Amino acid sequence: MATKADAFDVGDYVVYPKHGVGRVIELQKQEIAGMQLELYVLRFEKERMTLRVPVNKVESIGMRKLSSDKTLREALDTLKGKPKVKRTMWSRRAQEYEAKINSGDLVSIAEVTRDLFRADDQPEQSYSERQIFEAASSRLARELAAMEKTDEPAALQKILAILNEHAPKYYETAESA
Repeated sequence: MATKADAFDVGDYVVYPKHGVGRVIELQKQEIAGMQLELYVLRFEKERMTLRVPVNKVESIGMRKLSSDKTLREALDTLKGKPKVKRTMWSRRAQEYEAKINSGDLVSIAEVTRDLFRADDQPEQSYSERQIFEAASSRLARELAAMEKTDEPAALQKILAILNEHAPKYYETAESA
């Protein structure tokens, strides 16, 4: 168990599934309800939020280190793929998209980003589609930025460049069919 407690060090970037990329700023010991707890104190700059996570809950929550280079490549390759748009009701698709984003899985987040992307010459998105797209692309960009030691806007530009390069060929074939 001691090795699990040291899984994250102060200064490490971690992914908390429901909030995205945060940084471990402190390890604390606190007494809560008469029990001594070890806590990771996480800081999420974008949301200006601090979160305390009990060390023994890290695994059940799904908190993890940044993705591997292999997973990042897989996620970026996912962006190049053909968008999969199901013909189900929007409310059901929206729930599925939200679940993928909150899973914390980089490839699933990339799928949502790819599926909801609209090039400038494409039809307008609904407000809720745009919100989910922005949530997914922002989450993907923050992890990419932390891994490549850059900032979120630069990472987002890289993601949008991949999407703009690869998406048009799928739309052209759909229109000519």
